Amino acid sequence: MTRKIALVTGGSRGLGRSTALRLAAHGVDVVLTWRTRREEADAVVADIQAQGGRAVALALDVADSRNFAAFADALRSELQRIWQRDTFDFLVNNAGIGINAPFAQINEAQFDELMNVQFKGVFFLTQALLPLIADGGRIVNLSTGLTRFSIPGYSAYAAMKGAIEVLTRYLAKELGPRGIAANVVAPGAIETDFGGGRLRDDADLNRFIAAQTALGRVGQPDDIGGVIASLLSADNAWINAQRIEASGGMFL
Repeated sequence: MTRKIALVTGGSRGLGRSTALRLAAHGVDVVLTWRTRREEADAVVADIQAQGGRAVALALDVADSRNFAAFADALRSELQRIWQRDTFDFLVNNAGIGINAPFAQINEAQFDELMNVQFKGVFFLTQALLPLIADGGRIVNLSTGLTRFSIPGYSAYAAMKGAIEVLTRYLAKELGPRGIAANVVAPGAIETDFGGGRLRDDADLNRFIAAQTALGRVGQPDDIGGVIASLLSADNAWINAQRIEASGGMFL
């Protein structure tokens, strides 16, 4: 049976790394992207290869849509070189940044940075990759629990993710004739270096979030990587146009 191929943006660390490794454990080969830490991306590739899978890491700045056509060409070349294929099966739009600033203080440069990475980048990268996504493939976009509940300082970030949730429903509708499903996974608070690692490093904040979570702790990257890998399994192919929150039950 031919192995599926997934493209995971921002797959060198955090949620993307966990997703890439969990997909590999499910028998999926992986193309992952990195922006600043090639050695971390290469380490993920080596881990996947050690599991018996195939993987490759490609450079990509999701904030710069001018490079998406060139990235698509590079991806097409790697698909041919490694897999002798012209398409891949799963797109996971994971790469992102976090900016915490009160609504009254966030500036236009910060807003534009969030927009370029979190929404514009996802929109036009997905568009550029459409010819390479196999019919019957699937798209998973990453959102956040902050589109359901509100924590001061995340108005711009959460607004971008709200746009992603709407976009995902349109992708499901417009790509349905090709058999492509699109869903959103919305993580809750996760201990990573995201946003400077504040949740991981601030013990008081960590305890506060854990106390507001039904399962009594903050999330770990593997909590999300496992959800995405499961969502992309054959058992869940009929799930489409859904927002799946993976937060352990925050702010219920």
